[in-house]
Parts: sequence; C-alpha cells; structure tokens
Amino acid sequence: MPQPAKRSRITVGDTTITYLPDGFGAHNPDTLFPGVDWTTRPGHLEDGQLVLTFGSFLIQAGDRRILVDLATGKIDVDVPGIARLEGGELLRNLAAEGLSAADIDTVVYTHLHLDHVGWTSDVAPLPGAPAAAAPTGLTFAGARHLMSEAEWQYWTTREAELGGPDPEAVLKPLQGVVEFVGGGDLLAPGVTVEATPGHTPGHLAVVVRDPSGRGTEEVWIVGDVLHSPAQVADPDLAFASDVAPDQAREVRDRLLGRPDTVIAAGHFMDDVFGRVTRAGATRVWTPVGDSPASSR
Repeated sequence: MPQPAKRSRITVGDTTITYLPDGFGAHNPDTLFPGVDWTTRPGHLEDGQLVLTFGSFLIQAGDRRILVDLATGKIDVDVPGIARLEGGELLRNLAAEGLSAADIDTVVYTHLHLDHVGWTSDVAPLPGAPAAAAPTGLTFAGARHLMSEAEWQYWTTREAELGGPDPEAVLKPLQGVVEFVGGGDLLAPGVTVEATPGHTPGHLAVVVRDPSGRGTEEVWIVGDVLHSPAQVADPDLAFASDVAPDQAREVRDRLLGRPDTVIAAGHFMDDVFGRVTRAGATRVWTPVGDSPASSR
C-alpha cells in the first residue's frame, strides 16, 4: 500500500534537490476527485482514503539554498468530510541536511494553497479557521519570498476561502516582503521559474537544469499540476480545486509529454521524484531518487 514519501534526493550536475517531508493528509477521494471510480484504478487508495504527502523541495545550487513551497506547518486536524491533516516535520528534516531556517536565502511559492504556505510565519494556518494567534515573524526571515504577481493578486483581492492562504498567518506577514517573478526568470544558476496556470491563476513550476550545459535532463518541481500518479495514466482526472480545469489539463499534458525530464511531484506517496515512461499507449510513473544520509 502507498506510504507517505520520505526524504529523498536527486542531482543535476552539481545541483542537488532534496525532498523534505512535513506531513501528510488522508483525504476523502470523492471530495478531491469528484466522480472518479477508484475501483478501476487499484493501488492508489489506502483504506479508502487518498493520502497526499506534504513537504518542501530544497535546492542547493552553489552557495544558494532555495526552498520551493512551505507545506502545512504544525497542524493536527480533522476537516469533516474532507481530510485528516498532520504536519510539522519540515524544520527537523531541514536540520537533517545540516541546515537551519537562517540558512535559506530564497523561498519560492508555486501557489498559495494552505498546504504550500504553512511555514510562512510562526503560526500554522488551519483549514477554514482564523489564525489562532498573531504571528511574530517569518519562519525564513532572511530569505526572499517569491511568487507570481497573478497569484498574489488573486488571493489578496478576494474573501478568504477554504484551502486559501490565511490572511493573518500568511498574507499579512508577506505584505511588503513578497517579490514577483514570472516565466523564464532566473533564480540561481540553472534554476528558473515557468508559468503553469490552471490549478490557480498564478501557479508556477520551478525548473532545475545543469548550469554547465553538460547534461540535458531537467527537473520540474510541479506544485499542484499533479496530485496523484493516477493522473499520469489519465490526465483527464481533474482536481476539485482547479480554478481552470481545462487550462490545468493542458499544462498537465505538456508536462507529461516532455522528454529528458524528471518530475518532482510533492504530493505523491512513496516516491516524489520520477520519470514518465510509456507502456504501449499508457503513461507510467517510474520512480527515481536516492535516500540521503542523515546529515551532509
């Protein structure tokens, strides 16, 4: 049966990308993927629940230390009819890499759903509930905090909704701090962002290439372009919170058809790094990645 993904690593030239787990959620599959018959897709549920991993990707490129997404934070909550959510392991797994919050120079958000922003401040937002206390500061206070302008505008010009960023714990601490990036912008040698809208209007992917040019393989950290390996075989599977499902499907199709690409899918169970291969007419998820030592 699928299990929450553990810490794992891949390399691109001299750049390393490490998955840092924070927690997981056991979700009602009918809520996340309405109308899907999971009996025809065996192996994706555990005890009738769709389990998603929550975490962050650490990119170490030269002297740069970049985190992509900030998971859920320290939460332990039931959301009736939707999920059981547990988180809080990100900083411990960062420490296992020999790093602290002060070592991170850049935070990049693929988008601002609550399971990608939980460590923004020292208050972890809970689904559908106001922040329990006023935050006292950013977790990664010395880092630049980057996202697309469309993402920021979308969430700061609408009423708070279930699944979105908490105004007190996330948006207010970022006010005046956030910087905007767009498709093709360079974050570090070999590290760029690419526009992948559909799940949210300003959704981004982070792409890592070998800056020396010796290797041709790319790693795409895809945020919520994908939620389950079931979408690899069937890209028509639309996630319930996709703002623009047709656009999200188009982005998914383009991504799954890319050659020489490793996909870093942070919600996948067991293995978050993998390649998409073909078995006849069917796309297949083939895991890659190594288990790192306890410290570097």
